[in-house]
Amino acid sequence: MNILAEELNRTLSDSIAYGFLSPTGRRMYFPKGIVAQSDEAKEKAKKFNATVGLATKNGEPFFLRDIWSSFKDGVFKPSQIFSYAPGGGDKKLRALWRDSMIEKNPALKGKKFSLPIVTGGLTHAISMTARLFVAEGDEIVCPDLFWDNYDLIFRDLIGAEPVLFPFYGSDGGFNIEGMKKALLSVKGERARIILNFPNNPTGYTPSKEEAEKIVEAVVEVADTGKKVLVLSDDAYFGLFFEEETEKESPFSYFADAHENIFAVKGDAATKEEMVWGFRVGFITYASKGFTDAHLDALTKKTLGLIRCTVSNCDRPGQSLIVEAMEHGIHYNEDKAAVYSEMKKRYEIVRNAVKKHENETLLTPYAFNSGYFMAFDTHGRSAEELRTYLLDKYQIGVINIMGGTLRLAYCSVEPEGLEELVDTVYKAAGEIWN
Repeated sequence: MNILAEELNRTLSDSIAYGFLSPTGRRMYFPKGIVAQSDEAKEKAKKFNATVGLATKNGEPFFLRDIWSSFKDGVFKPSQIFSYAPGGGDKKLRALWRDSMIEKNPALKGKKFSLPIVTGGLTHAISMTARLFVAEGDEIVCPDLFWDNYDLIFRDLIGAEPVLFPFYGSDGGFNIEGMKKALLSVKGERARIILNFPNNPTGYTPSKEEAEKIVEAVVEVADTGKKVLVLSDDAYFGLFFEEETEKESPFSYFADAHENIFAVKGDAATKEEMVWGFRVGFITYASKGFTDAHLDALTKKTLGLIRCTVSNCDRPGQSLIVEAMEHGIHYNEDKAAVYSEMKKRYEIVRNAVKKHENETLLTPYAFNSGYFMAFDTHGRSAEELRTYLLDKYQIGVINIMGGTLRLAYCSVEPEGLEELVDTVYKAAGEIWN
């Protein structure tokens, strides 16, 4: 094992994170190689800097004029578009994102957590969490309605074993008791769980009361001596449409909830800043017992994993986001307009579904947030319904694990949403009655 990895492991040895490290996580470190030496040279090499494999002239990178001409004059320097980004991301963006996290999650104020590290999208953040903290054979707790990429990451890439519990409880809300039982059922002294609110595929976020009980339940598990890693997948954060819905990330509460809880937050500019193709995400760490040295060691291990996979993340995307967050004239206005539009579409779908509440072939799962709503097909083939809708009505929807049909109302114009819902019910009657 590299001596730098050993040093980081010693730093983490008295923290909750150490026991969660996978074999890959224990081996990981940020090398004092080209990147680290180049960073040092930026500060001291005033005469010649012959460190980076980046072709420059007069201190700026060469570029294609056909690309550069697409950018507005006077906004960026070529280095903000064409240069490599730092391994952990643009420092200004990381600071801005940290500040925005606190603004959107007031419960984080005054709590210790790492400076967010830029990733190649939220999937990259989840995948790195899996590689660093989950080993083959480890169990990962997850509600039974989840984004299918979890299977690909945790089960197929890592070789972890899913421990599923029903997403909804008997009262129609989030199944807190089922979650707690699943955590307690995990073999050994460490449990891992991933929570995704607003949920994909259901579009459900717990109420404020439910959110409080979720934290209480995990703390009760931690009180038994079991250590718990809680990964918050905040892909659709902010799209909350009902007053009673919890508006903060679970990470805000788990960040200092218990010495036996290790909180990880994966989020992204993807939906929050409406830059789906930029692939700019973030990963952040916290625990009640973490010191600055612990957070620094976790950051270096994460930087090492970024270095040996994607090297660094998208530079122009980061620069564009910084410009919008710092100087955007329409930044808040445009974000508010999109939120308003998504809430409008949600309300249309909610009312359209209510018209069919006495029909039994499909039952809508409770939904109140995000981009989606979904139907329980009651054991009938969601794939059969999906293909029927596509072939007969030219309507595209998603089959989730055979028994759930998901509608993304975010990508359908408001005037078509009622017809969309009506046609889904109509098609179900045509093939199943």
